[in-house]
Amino acid sequence: MEQKQKYITLKHLYIKGAKQIGLQFYPNKVIQALVKTLPKPKWSKEYSMVYVLNTKENTDLIFALFKGVAWINCRSFYPNRPSQNGDNEEWEKEILLKKLENSNLKCPKSYIQKLKIKKYAYSTAKTYTSMFEGFINYYKTKDFNSLDENDIRNYLEYLVSKNKSNSYINQAVNSIKFYYEIVLGMPNRFYSVERPRKERKLPVVISTLDVKNMIDVTKNMKHKCIISLLYSSGLRRNELLNLKLSDIDSKRMIIKVNQGKGNKDRLTIFSAILLRDLRIYYKEYKPKVYLFEGVKEEQYSGESVLKIVKKAAYKASIKVNVTPHTLRHSFATHLLEAGTDLRYIQSVLGHSSTKTTEIYTHVATNSIKDIKSPLDALYSK
Repeated sequence: MEQKQKYITLKHLYIKGAKQIGLQFYPNKVIQALVKTLPKPKWSKEYSMVYVLNTKENTDLIFALFKGVAWINCRSFYPNRPSQNGDNEEWEKEILLKKLENSNLKCPKSYIQKLKIKKYAYSTAKTYTSMFEGFINYYKTKDFNSLDENDIRNYLEYLVSKNKSNSYINQAVNSIKFYYEIVLGMPNRFYSVERPRKERKLPVVISTLDVKNMIDVTKNMKHKCIISLLYSSGLRRNELLNLKLSDIDSKRMIIKVNQGKGNKDRLTIFSAILLRDLRIYYKEYKPKVYLFEGVKEEQYSGESVLKIVKKAAYKASIKVNVTPHTLRHSFATHLLEAGTDLRYIQSVLGHSSTKTTEIYTHVATNSIKDIKSPLDALYSK
C-alpha cells in the first residue's frame, strides 16, 4: 500500500482551451501538501485528478519537488514511438493537393508533415488523413483542438451506427490520437477512450497445389518471378517493391530485407528454383537498381503487383480472394505444416513476437487432418 501512496502518474489534459498536466496519485498527506505548493493547482471533476498548466517550468518543478518523495510515472507523458517504414517523397504533395467536396475541412498541414517525419508508409498516411478528416468534419462548427474524450466517444458511436467494422473504428481512433498525442505533443491524452475488441480472423491460406498452378499459368517471366518471390520468401508487398539487386545473395542463398515493417532489417530464405528464373528475367529486363522496375527505371508499383497476383489466381481457378499477403500467409503455413520450428518462421517473417506467428497454428492442417470425423465413424461400422 505504501508503494501506491508514493506513486504519481503524469497525464496530458486539455482543459479550458489550454494544455494541462494531470497528476494522478493515491491520497497521501505529504504528496497532497506538496501539490498545493505548485502554481495554481486545480481539481478536475471530469478527470478526477489535480492539474496545473502545462509549461516546461511546471514540468521541471514537479520532478524537482517530488524527487526522493514519490516515483513519477511519465511513460504516458513523453512520446516513445518507433517510426514506421515507407517511402514518402511524393505522397505528401498528393495528400496536400487532394480536393474535398462541399467545402469540407482538410487535414492540417502539421499532421501531414508529422506523418512524413515519422516515416509512415503512403497507405497508412492516406488512411490516417482520410480518417481524421472524417472526424473533424463531423464537428465542422467546433474548434477541433478543444474536442474532448466525450466528443470522440460520440463520434465512435456514430461510426457504429453506420455499421463500420471494428478494424475501421480502431483506425479512426489511431488517426485521432495521432493528432492530439503526436502532432500536438500530448501523449496518451485520450487514455480512457474505449476501443472495440479486435476481430480475430484467421488468415486466408491457399494450398501448395494452388500456388503451383498460379506460377505455372503465369507466362510473363517478370510476373512469374514476382509471384514466386512473394511465396518462396514470405515477403510483404512493400518489401518486394523495395528489394534492390544488391539485396539478393545467391552465394549464401538468402535475401536481405532492408527496413521492413517497424524499420527492422532481416534475412529470409531464397529459393534455388527461383534463382534460375530470376537469371532469365534479369537477362530479359535488365533492371538497374530495384529488382523489379517499371518504366524509366522507376520502382514497380504496388497496384501492378496486386493485379499480377489476382490475374494469376483467376487463371488458376482459385475461388477465394488472393492477394500478395495471401501468398505470405501460405508461405508461413506451409512451412509450419512441413515441421519447421515456429521460431524460425517468426524470424524469416520479421515478427517481433511468436504470438503473431502463432496465428498460423490455427490454419495449419497437419494437426487435425488425422482426426476422423464422427460422421465417418458412424458409417465405418
